[in-house]
Amino acid sequence: MKYAVILGDGMADYPQEFLGGKTPLDLAKKPFIDGLCKVSEVGLCKTVADGLKPGSDVANLSVLGYDPKECYTGRSPLEAASIGIALKDTDVTARANLVTLSDEENFADKTMIDYSAGEISTAEAKVLINYLAEKLNDGKYRLYSGVSYRHCLVVDNGKIAGDLTPPHDITGKPVKGHLPTSETGKEYLALMERSAELLKNHPVNLLRIKAGKRPASSLWFWGEGTKPKLQSFKERYGLNGAMISAVDLLKGIGKLTGMRVIEVEGATGNYDTNFQGKANAALDALKTDDFVYIHMEAPDECGHHGDAEHKIYSIEQIDGVVKTIAEGLKARGEDFSLLILPDHPTPLNVMTHVSDPVPYILYNSAKTENGGAEKYCETEAAKTGVFADSGVSLMRKFLGK
Repeated sequence: MKYAVILGDGMADYPQEFLGGKTPLDLAKKPFIDGLCKVSEVGLCKTVADGLKPGSDVANLSVLGYDPKECYTGRSPLEAASIGIALKDTDVTARANLVTLSDEENFADKTMIDYSAGEISTAEAKVLINYLAEKLNDGKYRLYSGVSYRHCLVVDNGKIAGDLTPPHDITGKPVKGHLPTSETGKEYLALMERSAELLKNHPVNLLRIKAGKRPASSLWFWGEGTKPKLQSFKERYGLNGAMISAVDLLKGIGKLTGMRVIEVEGATGNYDTNFQGKANAALDALKTDDFVYIHMEAPDECGHHGDAEHKIYSIEQIDGVVKTIAEGLKARGEDFSLLILPDHPTPLNVMTHVSDPVPYILYNSAKTENGGAEKYCETEAAKTGVFADSGVSLMRKFLGK
């Protein structure tokens, strides 16, 4: 038996008035996935436990079959593993976003214009992060470049501030009231203010402004944590696994759980990603591996930007990914199971993550069943009355454990 999780990050949503009371999953043309509903288990899964924030870190760990309450130590350390940063037990890491803030002189008076600095390219971002590292790195702080706007700060013998706000939670809002005030948080704030001064007239930003793009006007720190310890997927579930994703968070989870992390050319973490390339890579991985986790960030990014058109488009492309994998495995004569779901909703009107249960499809080629759903969407999944109380319980059911 081969197993594939096809995860559309943030794919679930709320009914939107401007979409006629529908969700993107309602409106997307996804004939293959909808067809699977008629021969699969369809239901809702609570991927984010009560008391935890609905981040992609917590939610993806849960879907992958790890209880975040037992193993989660913060988001940034997972990303640090992907970047290849060797952490000490006494290190604290923080995600360092390159963001676009409004241009008021006083940092506290600024507004969060864009948590991604206009989806800045990795090449441009690397120049800026290396420049900031030259100016800000010392015996205590070290900056490392990642992918696009996503980077990492390591603090030697650090402490957890506990009051850092994810920038995607405050898009379009004044930063005042969302700045850290703890003693450790004030150290982060000082670095953010210094970065804003350093980036103001950097040539990369001047060229972006000239081209009509948003500048990377500041660092913004969040998602702090300490060195994690995760049991290998092989030890936990007895299967060799592979991870396919464009983002450091999922690559880091893959590395820390002993999975083979597969790089796909043209994978961007947005709606312009190489969807078909990920599908082909998954099929190739399943020639040798038992399990593959295909993570697609695009719906989440579109949700954060309130971009309904491209969120729907991304879901339609995911339908093609599922079709390629299912038909490819069938052509090989393989028995296989598919688990299709988001990690959490990222509603277009909220533009950030929420903790609501997510709709899932569990398909087994060797044991089809009547799923009781006409199509794959939030409402139809709720109608079935099938409910998984955690990602761990759903993964155990998926793997027959």
